[in-house]
Amino acid sequence: MYAPGEKLWHFHGGIRLDGQRELSTGRPLGAVPLSAEFVVPVQQHIGQAGDVLVREGQHVHRGQQLTQVREYIGAPVHAPTSGKVIAIENRPVPHPSGLEGLCVVIEADGRDDWGDARLEPLEDYRALSPGRIRRRVRKCGIVGLGGAAFPTAAKINPLHEQRIHTLVLNGAECEPYITCDDTLLRHHAAEVVEGARILMHTLGGPERCLIAVEEDMPEAYEALREVLGGTSSGSFRLVSIPSIYPTGSEKQLIQVLTGREVPADGLPADIGVVCQNVATARAVYRAVVHGEPLIERIVTVTGRGVSEPGNHLVRIGTPVHEVIAHAGGYVEPVQWLLMGGPMMGVALHDDAVPVVKATNCLLAARRGELRAAGPVLPCIRCGECVRVCPARLLPHELYRLARAAEFDRAQEYDLFDCIECGCCAYVCPSHLPLVHYYRYAKSEIRDLERERQAADRARRRHEFRLERLEREKRERAERLAKKKAAVSHKADPERKKAAVQAAVQRAQARKAARGDTAPTED
Repeated sequence: MYAPGEKLWHFHGGIRLDGQRELSTGRPLGAVPLSAEFVVPVQQHIGQAGDVLVREGQHVHRGQQLTQVREYIGAPVHAPTSGKVIAIENRPVPHPSGLEGLCVVIEADGRDDWGDARLEPLEDYRALSPGRIRRRVRKCGIVGLGGAAFPTAAKINPLHEQRIHTLVLNGAECEPYITCDDTLLRHHAAEVVEGARILMHTLGGPERCLIAVEEDMPEAYEALREVLGGTSSGSFRLVSIPSIYPTGSEKQLIQVLTGREVPADGLPADIGVVCQNVATARAVYRAVVHGEPLIERIVTVTGRGVSEPGNHLVRIGTPVHEVIAHAGGYVEPVQWLLMGGPMMGVALHDDAVPVVKATNCLLAARRGELRAAGPVLPCIRCGECVRVCPARLLPHELYRLARAAEFDRAQEYDLFDCIECGCCAYVCPSHLPLVHYYRYAKSEIRDLERERQAADRARRRHEFRLERLEREKRERAERLAKKKAAVSHKADPERKKAAVQAAVQRAQARKAARGDTAPTED
């Protein structure tokens, strides 16, 4: 087994990018003031949205649960402050489609009152069962804060056969501009480490915890080293990793740290590893030890389209334009406003959308700041996309198959192993929008699969109906045949005569038994 600290491994491909970290790390951590109105989307995680528990006109406290999830893969949302629910309606949300989503709109009362919404602190978590901690994490709405927003309670509940021997804390911010985790570690390293201990207890006590930070995060590295009392402390190991994009991706990071690859159709837990973002670990600590649900997070506000780039503590539901205003406002002309980084970020169509749990960065880029795509030209099959692909795919073939709508063949080429990191598009000399085609193909395949499943359900219902009708027809025929046989049996003359004779004989036998005989003549 890999001994932590002996060596680092490498994944295939990847690229080195200009981090642009200095834009947002030169200022201290700030806090965006309370908004007058908060818009809290009901759906902020992978999985099904929860049922709304509040009604319009109701007063809510800070941290009060707004939704109830019924599915295993789910996480509730909570009120970011105290106030009155003024609407439960569809509002614009940060999504690539630009579509609206159901939101709970809260008018803040300015008191920021917890009321009785804060849960009972569970300071002695070591005396609690893992199930109790998972229930607390679920109730507090904790999701992965690295961007995926997968419900944490489900991720720290491995199957019985998945013995977890390694917890990985991901502090690698490999995408340019994003520094929220760097800032978090500089200010709250002790809470992150304590959150890691809670996670290890919940996972049944893995042998080790590897905390990974990139080599261009020296202040964060020193803060963690000071908390741990060195680069190695008990089962903890602090590891500095190369700044190669996309090292922060879960599967690639696990390979760098352990030398093991997660199966293409599997999960890290299948090889005994669970990976969590450092901000998620701190959120777990706050939920368990302080009883606080996830209602705020650190957001990087950066780009040359912002007057004062930096990192700020922001309540979930705060409108994006208020966060930008707190960072000094826009510096015109702004060409792009992204949620996330330039490689995998989501373009925002409107800065009125709210900050959500997955909002790690708001990037306002001026014209010419980001690498602009040139005119789209035919693929020249140069192989550059293959060279940099961290999933070892054939991006040019996937592009060809996606364009031709040959979705079955695209799946044969492992389309769903693509992590949509954008390395292929970044190096493509023909400026092909490769990732867009992969997303399109995945979406079409999912739609086709849903249609196939619906057709299968309809077919099974139809077959069941036909089988039921045939069974009922057969049963009716059997009943009719029995009835006809009974009628035919009674109508037979010989059978009827024999039945009468048998009845006479039975009557005579009873009379003889009583000694009752007929009188005789003289």
